[in-house]
Amino acid sequence: MANNTSVYKNAAQKSYDITDEKRDLYRKISHESHLSKVAAEQGLLDCIHTVNTPVFTPDSLMPQLKSNGLTALSLFSGGGGLDLGFSRAGYKHIASYELIPICKNTLSANLSCENIYCGPAEGDVSTVDWRMYQGQVDVVHGGPPCQPFSIAGAQKGVDDQRNMWGEFSRAVNVIKPRVFIAENVPGILSPKFTGFVQQYIFDQLSDYSITTCGMHAADYGVPQIRKRVFFIGLRKDQFSGVFIPPKPTHSWAHLGKKDNNYVADLFAKELPQTLGVRESLGLEDIAYDNLAPTIRSGFTGKRNTTSILNSTAGQKAWGDMKIWPNGVQGNRNKASAFPAKNGHFRLSVQDVGLLQGFPESWAFAGAVYQILGQIGNSVSPPVAYHVAVSVAKALRW
Repeated sequence: MANNTSVYKNAAQKSYDITDEKRDLYRKISHESHLSKVAAEQGLLDCIHTVNTPVFTPDSLMPQLKSNGLTALSLFSGGGGLDLGFSRAGYKHIASYELIPICKNTLSANLSCENIYCGPAEGDVSTVDWRMYQGQVDVVHGGPPCQPFSIAGAQKGVDDQRNMWGEFSRAVNVIKPRVFIAENVPGILSPKFTGFVQQYIFDQLSDYSITTCGMHAADYGVPQIRKRVFFIGLRKDQFSGVFIPPKPTHSWAHLGKKDNNYVADLFAKELPQTLGVRESLGLEDIAYDNLAPTIRSGFTGKRNTTSILNSTAGQKAWGDMKIWPNGVQGNRNKASAFPAKNGHFRLSVQDVGLLQGFPESWAFAGAVYQILGQIGNSVSPPVAYHVAVSVAKALRW
C-alpha cells in the first residue's frame, strides 16, 4: 500500500467532519484570536506574565552514554523522539526515514546521522529496498502511524489507509536486525485489534521473541500523561531469553492533589518525584500542580492548529493549572506579549517541547503547527532512552 501525503490528508479529513454551526463558531473564534494576536504583535496589549525560565531539564533524565557499538535504523522518525533517546543511550544511527518533509530540517539540524530521508520522494518506506542494510543494523526502531488505533483517528485499524504495520514488518524481515522496537498507542491492544496484532506483528515477525510492554512518560520523569505501548522483538536464533522492560525511575503520586494530605506508597518514596507542569516551566506556585494532559499533534484534523488540546477533560485539566493550551506561540517573548483572555499562562513551542521531554537544545524546524505536529507525534525521548538502555543490556547477555 502506498504511503504518501495525500493518503494521510484524505484520511484525516474524513475523520474531521463537523457541522456548519461548529465550523462558523471555530471561524469566529479563530478570527477573534487573530485580531488579538495582531494587537499583541503591535504591542497594543499589556503583558500579563513575564517570560518564564523553566527548571525542568530533560537532558538530566537521559545522561549521554558512551558509544555501545550498536547501530540503529529509524523508521517513521517524525520529530526524532526515538532517534534522540537511542542516540543518548550510545547508539549510532545508520539512517532515518520519515514521510513528512519538514522533519528533514529538524533531524538534519540535530542528529549526527548523514543519511536522513524525508518527504514522499525519499522518505516513503513503502518504496525502499531494505536489502542494502542487511548485516549493517543491530536495531530497527519506529512508531508506525498510530491514527488507525487511536480514538481520535476513528480506530479503523487495517481499513485505515495510514496503517503502515505491514511496511514496518517488511523492513524488519528483510534487514533482519538483532532487535526491533515498535511504538504505538494503547488502543492497539484493545480487543478490537487482537486479530490485527496477531497477524501483522506476531505472525509476520515470527522470527522474533516479542515482548509487549506499556509505558507511561511520567514514570520516567516527563511531566505529561502519555501512555504508549512498545513491542520489542529479539531474534530467536540469537537470544534464548526475553526482554526485560525498564522499571520506572520516578514517582508522580504527589501531583494533582489540592493539598498535601496524602500518603504515598513505600515504593514511590524511594524514587525521585516527577515535576508538575507549572514547576517544570518555572511558573509561580499556585498551590496546585499536575501532569500535562496528553499533547495532541498539530497535524491532527484539517486545520493547521496551534492547539495542543486533545479533549474536553484536557481543557479542564489545563484550566486547573491556569495554563492556556490553545494558540501556542513561536517563542516565549511572543507568548508573554499575547495574554489569554482568562489571564492564564500562554505556552510557547519551547515549553511544549519540554513537556514532551525534548531538551531546549533540540531545534524544531517549521511553522508553529508543524513544530507542534512533530512534538505531538514523537515518542517522549526519555522513554525512548530507557527502552534503548534496556535493549542494549539484552544485547550484551
